[in-house]
Amino acid sequence: MKRLLVLLNILFLLSGCTFAEPGTGIAPTHEKWSALLQRHVSPTGVVNYKGFKADLPKLKEYLDILSRQQPASNWTKNESLAFWINAYNAFTVKLIVDNYPVKSIKDLNPGLSVIFVNTIWDKNFFSIGGNKMSLNDIEHRRLRKMNEPRIHFAIVCASKSCPRLLNSAYEAGTLDQQLTAAGRNFLADPFKNKPAVSNPKLSKIFDWFSGDFSSKGKSKIDFINQFINIKIDPNTNISYLDYDWSLNDR
Repeated sequence: MKRLLVLLNILFLLSGCTFAEPGTGIAPTHEKWSALLQRHVSPTGVVNYKGFKADLPKLKEYLDILSRQQPASNWTKNESLAFWINAYNAFTVKLIVDNYPVKSIKDLNPGLSVIFVNTIWDKNFFSIGGNKMSLNDIEHRRLRKMNEPRIHFAIVCASKSCPRLLNSAYEAGTLDQQLTAAGRNFLADPFKNKPAVSNPKLSKIFDWFSGDFSSKGKSKIDFINQFINIKIDPNTNISYLDYDWSLNDR
């Protein structure tokens, strides 16, 4: 399984998909997305998809703003990160709303899909800057290439084991604080992680994207220990919790 995951990650990063080169422009702020999140997402990340469905015109208005542009060469890294994180989350909500009610996002997989191949995350169902894109395009070909592993605490796959959907938008000016808080909240949630000095039980996210959390001589455990009070022994064994793909619906 680990070899398959490594191979798929390589294929994502080296795929022949091409995108238009970014130009220049002013990065958007995300107040419209924040207003929707504050209205339909609880402080603990439980989502009211019925509410989003009732507010579909306002959701489409925000998505249209994203679709008309893409991160440009004169944007800061945080402006680009905030854009792609919000885009991933907002288009995921739109995907669920378009198919609601649904018990799990995985129920939307094509009939011929297999594990990690030809899934709903590979479906090109939106455009950004004139490019047809999928959720995997955002995650693997955009966000993961930006050398910011905390994105895994921020992008949300509409499932109970995912990090919580923040009930305000990510913004460039506050992004560092927001990502750090997201990491602390994720690791403090006993349903999703059970950190301990010895034999911690962690989210499968730390297994699936293991390489993203280690760099420059620091291990995955070094990275995780930044967000928790009880420090994990670097020599201990880690096990991973089963992932609950049930919809993060209220």
